[in-house]
Amino acid sequence: MSEEPAPYGAAAGAPAADPAPPSPGPLAPRVVRTTTLRRWKEEGRRWAMLTAYDAMTASLFDEVGVPVLLVGDSAGTTVLGHATTIPVTVEDMLVLTRAVARATARALVVADLPFGSYQQGPAQAVATGVQMLKEGGAAAVKLEGGSAVAPSVRALVDAGVPVMGHTGFTPQSEHALGGYRVQGRGEGAEQLAADARALQDAGAFAVVLEMVPAPLAERVARELDVPVVGIGAGPGTDAQVLVWTDMAGLGGGRTPRFVKQYADLRGELARAARAYVADVETGGFPGPEHSFDA
Repeated sequence: MSEEPAPYGAAAGAPAADPAPPSPGPLAPRVVRTTTLRRWKEEGRRWAMLTAYDAMTASLFDEVGVPVLLVGDSAGTTVLGHATTIPVTVEDMLVLTRAVARATARALVVADLPFGSYQQGPAQAVATGVQMLKEGGAAAVKLEGGSAVAPSVRALVDAGVPVMGHTGFTPQSEHALGGYRVQGRGEGAEQLAADARALQDAGAFAVVLEMVPAPLAERVARELDVPVVGIGAGPGTDAQVLVWTDMAGLGGGRTPRFVKQYADLRGELARAARAYVADVETGGFPGPEHSFDA
């Protein structure tokens, strides 16, 4: 079984795709709630989720109608310069979550619980989850794992913290899983389906399936009553999520198979930076129009 390229912040220089039309505003509620997503599942309405790590991009995504923003611990690789998500701390996530929450008027803001902030059990999970809502301004949290974390999901929900589950490939467990590998093949399919159901039964309002065979993900989406969000899980889920820097072509390196690039921001920024440097070096900037009179 081959390993896939790291799926976070690994956008490559592929040609940009044609931009998608904006989300239909009249169908969107004033504020997106967890109950909104459940209703959309019942109505068969698909929806998109993107990561966001700062106020500027969060405000833009909120403005164009992205209904759910994930303050992902993928910030470890996309923002903080780590090789994996594992070093990300609660303090890191609080800073990022506050920025996104302040800039968001409509979208549901979900914050990742970073590695080491919930693995000790329900009490630690509740303490971190409450902190993300109370101090970070998130509306919900996301944590990784299957049946093993169901007690923590239940404890969080009982404490008033909405939870989005995440199973399949779980980046915080990449060392235990042997790298970035598709999960749920062969005999692992039934366990993955059971894990997803355990998360729902524990009270999760949605479940992310990452790097899972498309037929299995579609089956899980049919079987669960809560929305199933896919990333590398095919078209049969209720929603899709991508890391925004991958989606917009800002990163560098290999692009994971499941990423579709909708822009080439890396190329655009490089061209702008080169033009600025050249303008400064040749005296083209600043000009009279950029200067103040006495």
